[in-house]
Amino acid sequence: MTAPAPAPALAPQRGAAPGADAPLPPPRLAYDAQTWKEIAHLLANLPLSLAGFVYVMTVTFTGAMLSLTVIGLPLLALGLMGARLLGRAERARARALLGVRIEEPSPLPLRRAGGLQGMWLVLKDPVGWRTILYDLIRLPWGILTFTVTLTSLFVLWPVLPFLARGLTNADRAMVRALLSPSDELERRIAELESDRGVVVDTAAADLRRIERDLHDGAQARLVNLAMGLGLAKEKLLEGQADDQVAAMVDEAHGEVKLALQELRDLARGIHPAVLTDRGLDAALSSVASRCTVPVKVTADLPSRPAAAIEGIAYFTVSELLQNISKHSGARQASVEVWRSDDRLLVQVWDDGHGGASLDAGSGMRGLAERLDAVDGLFVVDSPPGGPTTVTAELPWRDRTEQF
Repeated sequence: MTAPAPAPALAPQRGAAPGADAPLPPPRLAYDAQTWKEIAHLLANLPLSLAGFVYVMTVTFTGAMLSLTVIGLPLLALGLMGARLLGRAERARARALLGVRIEEPSPLPLRRAGGLQGMWLVLKDPVGWRTILYDLIRLPWGILTFTVTLTSLFVLWPVLPFLARGLTNADRAMVRALLSPSDELERRIAELESDRGVVVDTAAADLRRIERDLHDGAQARLVNLAMGLGLAKEKLLEGQADDQVAAMVDEAHGEVKLALQELRDLARGIHPAVLTDRGLDAALSSVASRCTVPVKVTADLPSRPAAAIEGIAYFTVSELLQNISKHSGARQASVEVWRSDDRLLVQVWDDGHGGASLDAGSGMRGLAERLDAVDGLFVVDSPPGGPTTVTAELPWRDRTEQF
């Protein structure tokens, strides 16, 4: 008598959605591998749910009691971050023993947020709060499943596979309901809250830069101009020699020209007139002409994007060309701008020594954060030895739309 052929291994069904659960074998009187996994899961429910319940009660009770003090909210935020780790462990256990395929939630964008803003994001994290709710309701369920499973192993063992399947189906439902990733709206809200902080910080930094440039540059020159003209006036009233007065007036004239040049440069740094009047192609050609490396500019735009998008693209290219002039050691560079569907793409290339990265300095990282704040992308491809290709992608908005 020949032995029966082994059952074929289960495979995901064709066309199943990514992350869908693998089909489970039907429960049978004989104890197969899946049945033993389900029994192990049910027996582990009690100790794990007890540990989770104690952790949650300690965190929530302590955080609530100390919420009126300085350390209360930070302690509660740390507890919610720990709850995320508990949720990750439970999802891993469900994947290993129950065959539940659940993706991990998106991490909180804490690197782009400051201290208080990051704490606020954690305190409003729906993933952490749902994990706390999961651990709160699991203790009575863990006691029930542990008692029923342990008793059935000795008393109701013939029907235990069917009983275990029913109990673990309830476990699967709880895991899907409470430990699944946040929906797209929740994730998007968290990202937008973080991006709003980046925009505010960037605007504040720009205002400080403008104030510093005015104070150290044009304002100081205008003060010197006023002093020089005042001295010239006094000498005229005192009947001093005309050549001395003429020299002082000539010096004051030079200060006026320097102050005007600095004001032009400052205005160009805020928003260049050529960008407003003639668009992105002419503005990028203008900034490329000031680069120490020969730059070829190619712009293929059927129309002009919204002013805000146009300004971000201009300043991104301007910053990248400054980096090429200062750090790349390149002999030539190029700038390409084009529209693809509803996106504006900018690519800056140079044949320098490479090695650029987002972690190399605050400039690149600042550009990436500025683009991320408007749903853009910033990708740096710069292997050691070069060449360097930086691609920036921005959402396209027509010029008539408000950004």
